[in-house]
Amino acid sequence: QLVPLFVIIGSGGVGASLYLMRLAMFNPDVSWDKKNNPEPWNKMSPTDQYKLFSVNMDYSTLKKDRPDF
Repeated sequence: QLVPLFVIIGSGGVGASLYLMRLAMFNPDVSWDKKNNPEPWNKMSPTDQYKLFSVNMDYSTLKKDRPDF
C-alpha cells in the first residue's frame, strides 16, 4: 500500500531536481563561466525565450528597447 506513495514522492523529487537543473543551466541570470561570458543577460536578444511558460506571448515580434553595451 505504500508503493504508490513512494512513486509519487519520488517522481516529485525527480521533477523538482530536473527543474532546478534547468534553471541553473539555461537561465540568463546565472553565470557559470565568468571569464568568457561574465554578463550573459546582456547578450540576450528580445526574441530569445528563456521563460519556461509564457501566456499569449510571441517573442518574435518584440523590439529591442535597451542599448548595446
